[in-house]
Amino acid sequence: METSFPAGLALGLLSGFRLTTGAGRTSVVPGAQRLIALLALQERPLSRACVADALWPSGRPDRAGANLRSCLWRVNRRCGPLIETSAQHLSLADGVAVDVRAVSRQAHRLLEGPDPCEDCLTAATLADLSLDVLPDWYDEWVLVEREQFHQLRLHALEAMSGRLVAVGRFGVAVDAGLAAVRAEPLRESSHRAVIRAHLAAGNDWEAARQYVRCCRALHRELGIEPSPALRRLVPFRDSTLMLLH
Repeated sequence: METSFPAGLALGLLSGFRLTTGAGRTSVVPGAQRLIALLALQERPLSRACVADALWPSGRPDRAGANLRSCLWRVNRRCGPLIETSAQHLSLADGVAVDVRAVSRQAHRLLEGPDPCEDCLTAATLADLSLDVLPDWYDEWVLVEREQFHQLRLHALEAMSGRLVAVGRFGVAVDAGLAAVRAEPLRESSHRAVIRAHLAAGNDWEAARQYVRCCRALHRELGIEPSPALRRLVPFRDSTLMLLH
């Protein structure tokens, strides 16, 4: 039998936990939030033992199992059939919209093949790719999932910047590159994306400024010089760049 959900049921994990229906946001206690988020991020059925160990790693197995049963009861009572259960496994029910899954699909489209991906080159996609998964949560399983998505979104932002340059949308291309720089200020490939966008727009001065910002950050934080790839990208003499210091 097909699961019945309230209209518009959606789970948000980017920038924080949100569970909403067509009627608005639904309040969920922290323990239940973690159970829902864990299942949403994994995208596959998990054994009950695995879930209990991830959510209550320092407790006894029997106590963790009891906590899990209590948590499931709270979710079912508050949210309806949100979690599919069997004797051994748990999973998020089909039909629940999860923002991380949707944004990850957009990111992979930006990274893969010759697909023009015009619908990925939007302000909404840029905004979504500028967010991290559950930034205020520090559970071990969250840290792993957040880092994986973080790396995916950085690569996607850089790819997005390049695709926008290719279609002549230089301003948004700069924005996409800068979003990656804000996320990882010492990531050279992100600075290169910004510089390429400025150069494509004919803004050599802005490209030179971004180059100097990158050089300063690398020297200050890591004590290293920019790579040859970055130096070759900026077609200015050293004397011209010195004017920006």
